[in-house]
Amino acid sequence: MTSGNGLSLNIGKYQKGLEIQLKKMQEEDFVQRLWNKDRDLFLKEKNPSAEVLMGWLNLPEKMMGALPEINDFCKSVRHAGFDHVVLLGMGGSSLAPLVFQKTIGESKSGLKLTVLDTTEPETIKEIENSINITNTLFLVSSKSGNTAEVMAFYEYFYDRVHNIKREKAGENFVAITDEGSPLVTIANQKQFRKVFINLPEIGGRYSALSYFGMVPAALMGINVKEILTRAKNIAMSWGATVPVKENCAFVLGAAMAIMAKQGCEKLTYLMPEEFNSFGLWLEQLIAESTGKEGKGIMPFNGYPLSKETSYGNDRFFVRYGLSGQANHLMDMQSVIVKFPFVTITVKDELDLGKEFFRWELATAVAGAVLELNPFDQPNVQESKKCTDTILKQIEKEKQLPAMQPALIEDSLTYYYNEKKQNGKHLFEEMLKTAGAGDYITFQAYLPEQPAVEMYLNEMHKTIQSNLNIAVSTQFGPRYLHSTGQYHKGGPNNGYFIQLVCSSGVDISIPGKPYTFGMLKRAQAIGDREALMQHGRKVIMVDLGEDYVKGLSALKLIIDSIKPVDTNVKQEAQKAEEKITVSGYTTSPETMLLVQNQLNMDNLGPAAANL
Repeated sequence: MTSGNGLSLNIGKYQKGLEIQLKKMQEEDFVQRLWNKDRDLFLKEKNPSAEVLMGWLNLPEKMMGALPEINDFCKSVRHAGFDHVVLLGMGGSSLAPLVFQKTIGESKSGLKLTVLDTTEPETIKEIENSINITNTLFLVSSKSGNTAEVMAFYEYFYDRVHNIKREKAGENFVAITDEGSPLVTIANQKQFRKVFINLPEIGGRYSALSYFGMVPAALMGINVKEILTRAKNIAMSWGATVPVKENCAFVLGAAMAIMAKQGCEKLTYLMPEEFNSFGLWLEQLIAESTGKEGKGIMPFNGYPLSKETSYGNDRFFVRYGLSGQANHLMDMQSVIVKFPFVTITVKDELDLGKEFFRWELATAVAGAVLELNPFDQPNVQESKKCTDTILKQIEKEKQLPAMQPALIEDSLTYYYNEKKQNGKHLFEEMLKTAGAGDYITFQAYLPEQPAVEMYLNEMHKTIQSNLNIAVSTQFGPRYLHSTGQYHKGGPNNGYFIQLVCSSGVDISIPGKPYTFGMLKRAQAIGDREALMQHGRKVIMVDLGEDYVKGLSALKLIIDSIKPVDTNVKQEAQKAEEKITVSGYTTSPETMLLVQNQLNMDNLGPAAANL
């Protein structure tokens, strides 16, 4: 089935269900209602007071009107002598700029952009050492204006600039936020160079074409006008008067939802090298929008490719190609032809605006068909609450809460619900019920370095080949504002391997009783607790200070894990699993929070293997 606008669908047995859905949508005047921002498409009678943010639908046109302001600002920044921009963001405020930086990069007349979206002390120190503080502009980018990580970044770098420029430190800072946020107050008090107030009713993950994405792109010297023009043109081609079956983005969204309803919910994207980072943005948009109420669509990076038999019936593929690079598409053809797949061809990197809008529209449609609200993130706050409790405990006790390990083996320390003989037995215990339709996620609170990524890719390939289930790698704390919603709110078929390390290099956060290293560890522990509240299966592995050596040791253990015998797996699935919370010692408040959640009626006695 070809849908136009550079997209074609080949979804096999799901085609008939898609045609039925499209007919229903046409009869219900779905396209017109969505463009009219009809809340009932997403809420029906479930929660009429819920927040439905649809201001992004008109962004391409509205932001065209904001270009003179943005361009004048960029000229003034260059005239002032700035040569570097460091964006302090997290999740929706950082991923689109990261895509622009990695996909297009700065022009000769633009400023170099570095995106800081990790609490990893080693990375923060590397960024600090790589810039000239005096000539660096810091974009403090937060929709709410109180995102914990972003404000910690701000406090740290404002302190560094203030040591040099004193009362003029605010000249090096720019805020991008929503009207009335606490960041607006800070920006006024500290006399920031500029405050960009974002347009209303736009959620973070739908903000790529707003000030959050366009200001960093313009500072890099990217042709923002062309990006917005292409997005505007494509939005018009998917307008309210276009029949739904001819409406490319609506067809894509409906297809995603129809397949997910039938268990084919693992969207596996295959990108040309130039578009690799686009997948990170896609993960947040789709997983955080649809991963709730026990259902959803989970994106997976298709690389490294595995043999055909390593993929289950829960997969569908999205492959991207650049015009004139047919060889890239052909290389993937042999793997995916036996699975439902979507092919999207783009002209060049300036089509990013068009692709941002395509997927925002398709994801909203998918949410409506799945009968959920794609504009909220109810489970993201849970990890934040657990982390806040741990940070308050640090304020009282001046140290992280003690954790009782299940096993210490060589350089690795494991945290699990019960003690085991060795690491191999521990992983086998955790994965004994893993089977078709499940997935494994490495949650890596580690520096994003080539050696780290190499080991993670190798373990990814080994597990997928041995167990034939989907595997993903997510770096923390970024995933907490992205796929973390799906991990806790989506189907309970995930197995989580948290990787943490001791910070050989650590740095203090001005005004806080904890360091960035302690914040990073608290975030990992907090998310572990939140996952366990939802009956998820989690192993935390502390790799020690030499995290590359620790990864090497862990890889040997992962390599030794063999497929679980079917009979053993079935017996394990039948066994009633007692819900406990162990493996760590934390504050009474956190323990009460965990226990209360575990007692919720919807979990039941077989909901967790903690």
